[in-house]
Amino acid sequence: MKDILGLLMLSWPLVLLVLIVLAMLIAVPLAIRYARKSGRNKWAWGIGVFLLIFLPVFWDWIPTVLMHKYYCSTEAGFWVYKTLDQWKAENPGVMEKLVANRGVVSQQEGDTVTYSLNQRINWNVTRQQISPWLPVNRHEQSLFDKETNQILARSVDFGSHDRNWDGLKFWLNIKRCDAPFQNNDSLELRKQFAELLREFAGDK
Repeated sequence: MKDILGLLMLSWPLVLLVLIVLAMLIAVPLAIRYARKSGRNKWAWGIGVFLLIFLPVFWDWIPTVLMHKYYCSTEAGFWVYKTLDQWKAENPGVMEKLVANRGVVSQQEGDTVTYSLNQRINWNVTRQQISPWLPVNRHEQSLFDKETNQILARSVDFGSHDRNWDGLKFWLNIKRCDAPFQNNDSLELRKQFAELLREFAGDK
């Protein structure tokens, strides 16, 4: 019995979706049949009942997908403003003296967490929900030279997750951008940023 209850708890989002679909499959035909018998517009009644069931749960689905795609196509990407070799040329002998901190948190301010990679380089991570109504989140990472106040590299990505429903609206869970505008997928961009991060941390 416990195993059955545990399975139901884990599969609750899918159960919810099945119940909604069943409700539509039953309620919409009944509404159309009633409209035919009573001489009313069957299309209006069918669509009306469909929206009555669909909108309370799925009203934010299409807007979330569209907003995510918009920001992925207009703002997502990976930029390197200064490579490690360029930085070393401007700071001769400095990298050899730096000690990697392996990402110790040095500061948290608002939505931004700052990790100290070594005595010179910080790694800033910012996560923001860009809409009060839709669960689209902006993920920005940057490598920052504390001494010169220069951004060395920056990565921007977007995802979606509705924390208010605690995973029930699984159709809103969009991990990251599929293809930012630099003709590369999000996973590859994150790998490139992680590689650059290790290089500047002196942990390569």
